[in-house]
Amino acid sequence: MKWLVRILFALGAMAIVGALGVVGMYYYIKPELPSVAVLKDVRLQTPMRVYSADGELISQFGEKRRIPLNIEDMPPLLIKAFLDTEDSRFYEHPGIDFVGLGRAAVNLVLTGHKSQGASTITMQLARNFFLTREKTYIRKIKEMFIAWHIEQLLSKDEILELYLNKIELGHRAFGVGAAAQVYYGKDVKDLTLPEMAVLAGLPKAPSTLNPISSPERALARRNVVLARMKDMGDITQAQYDEASKAPNTAKYHGAEITLSAHYVAEMVRQEMVDLFGEDAAYGEGYQVFTTINSKDQRAAQQAVITNVLNYDRRHGWRGPVQKLKDWPWDESKIQDFLKGQMTYTPLIPAVVTAVQDQSATVEVKGKGKLELDWSAMDWARPFINENRQGPAPDKASEIVAPGDLVYVRPHGDGWLLAQIPEVNSAFVSLRPQDGAIEALVGGFNYYLSKYNRVTQAKRQVGSNIKPFIYSAALDNGFTLASLVNDAPINQWDRSQGYAWRPKNSPPVYNGPTRLRMGLAESKNVMSVRLLRAVGIDTVIDRLSDFGFPREDLPRNESLALGSASLTPMNVARGFSAIANGGFLVTPYLIDKVEDGYGNLVWMATPKVACAECEQMLAKAKPWPVVNDQEAAMDAAFAQLQGSGDVSWQEQCPVSYIGSNRLAPRAISAQTAFLVTQAMESTIWGGGSWNHGTGWNGTGWRAARELKRHDIAGKTGTTNESKDAWFSGFMPDLQATSWIGYDTYQHELGGTTRMKAITDDPIFGKEGGAKSAQPPWNAYMKIALDGMPEEGFPVPPGIVTVRIDRETGKLTRATDYTSRFEYFKAGTEPKTFARDTLANPFDGPLQPSQSSNDDIFAPAEPQKTGN
Repeated sequence: MKWLVRILFALGAMAIVGALGVVGMYYYIKPELPSVAVLKDVRLQTPMRVYSADGELISQFGEKRRIPLNIEDMPPLLIKAFLDTEDSRFYEHPGIDFVGLGRAAVNLVLTGHKSQGASTITMQLARNFFLTREKTYIRKIKEMFIAWHIEQLLSKDEILELYLNKIELGHRAFGVGAAAQVYYGKDVKDLTLPEMAVLAGLPKAPSTLNPISSPERALARRNVVLARMKDMGDITQAQYDEASKAPNTAKYHGAEITLSAHYVAEMVRQEMVDLFGEDAAYGEGYQVFTTINSKDQRAAQQAVITNVLNYDRRHGWRGPVQKLKDWPWDESKIQDFLKGQMTYTPLIPAVVTAVQDQSATVEVKGKGKLELDWSAMDWARPFINENRQGPAPDKASEIVAPGDLVYVRPHGDGWLLAQIPEVNSAFVSLRPQDGAIEALVGGFNYYLSKYNRVTQAKRQVGSNIKPFIYSAALDNGFTLASLVNDAPINQWDRSQGYAWRPKNSPPVYNGPTRLRMGLAESKNVMSVRLLRAVGIDTVIDRLSDFGFPREDLPRNESLALGSASLTPMNVARGFSAIANGGFLVTPYLIDKVEDGYGNLVWMATPKVACAECEQMLAKAKPWPVVNDQEAAMDAAFAQLQGSGDVSWQEQCPVSYIGSNRLAPRAISAQTAFLVTQAMESTIWGGGSWNHGTGWNGTGWRAARELKRHDIAGKTGTTNESKDAWFSGFMPDLQATSWIGYDTYQHELGGTTRMKAITDDPIFGKEGGAKSAQPPWNAYMKIALDGMPEEGFPVPPGIVTVRIDRETGKLTRATDYTSRFEYFKAGTEPKTFARDTLANPFDGPLQPSQSSNDDIFAPAEPQKTGN
């Protein structure tokens, strides 16, 4: 009894000392312990996700991939796998498993090594949130105290849910939701038992036990987990036997991107960092909804790719990428080599393995052997320079040889020999009413070049500048019927010592020509004469009204031919102001931003084009403030709202926006309409083909392909064809297309016709109509599919009169020599052409229902192809 008492006394003393030691240790390190109250409102770091306007995922950004889940959404068997492996007594202990600690302590005493862990799930959660992974005793003590605090604050299910969403599982996947997607491309509810076991085996060493980096070790660890689940009674022997024999099916799965638009994604990333800062943008789980229309974006991307590849193909074959050394190679060596070669969709690297008379065998990256028949390669005449191509080939050996590294691409049901293009392109479309970006393509391929040509490339705009110059002329004494001499210009420049001789392209001159025809046929000398008549200062002021930076506008007459360098976005914005009736909207890409819980945190407030709102505001004049347009409009809106008259709310479709969101005017509605009319003639031409007076505008291909009259456009080609443009619009959509080389060392050149290229009938000198318009046509064909044809609305203050096509004066003739033309009221011609009756009226021409109805008509939309 004496020894028993002594032993009990010693044990009691040790327990008291131990307890006092624990208490002392707690108070010693208490100042260093973090507050775990933050776990009540924890915000798991989740990536930023970028969506199209219709909800397709474009991209995601952030170091950590995480898909937060409620514990109710996790499969019970997956939870069992983690509990059985990491903490089988989780629901029994208070955050610290003393049985496990004792076992680890005994093992340490016997072996001298810390080979057994004693961390519970709660302790792992404490370490993941508040501590580091350093293996020290003081860290372990802190870990236990924090775990105990957590258990007082949260329920067991809340702790487990946080753990399964927080735990690192390799390949930047955090939490089971992200891991299921990264390794198997699945939702957690669709995981199989062996897949669940793989995930449950990862917390021990996610970088070395994951099934992608270390498949053999991952399978061994998986079977340990399965054995543990069998021992715990959570799976049967049969389930274990079947699951332990399952092959490794894991492979890396990126984010579930459904709309690949890399240039758009990068623009959003930059803007989100500007709005919220880098840490918040990448980690707060923001859901970014863009203005991008997925159908339009796909159409734009395909149009650009097809056009660039067509241009490249008709200019000839530049030869293989490289010739492999020590040829021949076996198939496995070829595929290993090809794995290191970049794919630039749709271009896939391949190695030529055999060449027959008019065919070739190629080993294609990831696809094995394919045969290229003669129709896949007979286009490959030698490239000499941008303007010259060699003779068409007769046999395959003139094009490729075994051991050549080349590119191929899908084409219809087969494949085409291809090459990486050196030319590049850009495309952007806007909603004219508010500037929303519907589609944007910054180049042929983002991984080939991340340079966004839509927003970063300042290129000479060529004849794309002319509609803006014509708008200045229409506000300074000219009409669509005004005659301007289309004749060569010879001007001696005393300072330079030479004569400036701007020429038409082609060099055809028609003499006195109406403005409508001059713009539609893109007459260079007429544009120069208009600039001279209006004055260069007036023209530069007008161009700046369209948002073009003054510093990019040269102060000389070359401006009339488009020597200004602007980005495609600048150009698209300017044309949108014509399309929407004269309002200068600002392009924008992000529509709204939500947090990870679906709460709206930011929303765009674009300024909009709204003629109806403008008209309603006009009723409230006089404005109390006359020297501040926005303040005046605010006051006018206040007057309307306080008047009791609510009719303006019904007539103004965007009245809810308030006056501060009405876009400023670049030009009047009447001027915008008249420029649009001339640009319609660019598409549809005019005259009478039956009587030999018919003519085409430079954009006639759009009429042939789209077959609708509510489109207007303008080609653009610069000196030496180094840049080619096409910009055009219909009432609800504007788009601008550009193509050229990134350096000015190359011109777009020209080609001779080749019978082998039957799907691309373009040949001859490259330019706006041939090189830049095809993607615009292809895009609009898809974007406008199913959209009813609508005319451009005629604004107040526009009248139409019948004019003589040759002189632009009034006429009574109703045959092919005449047409109805639009004018601003009061600017219509007052005299008749010489071959018609004299004007029977004294004073200005007025509307009438009498005998001159064939001269004057109400202003209604007219088709311009007559």
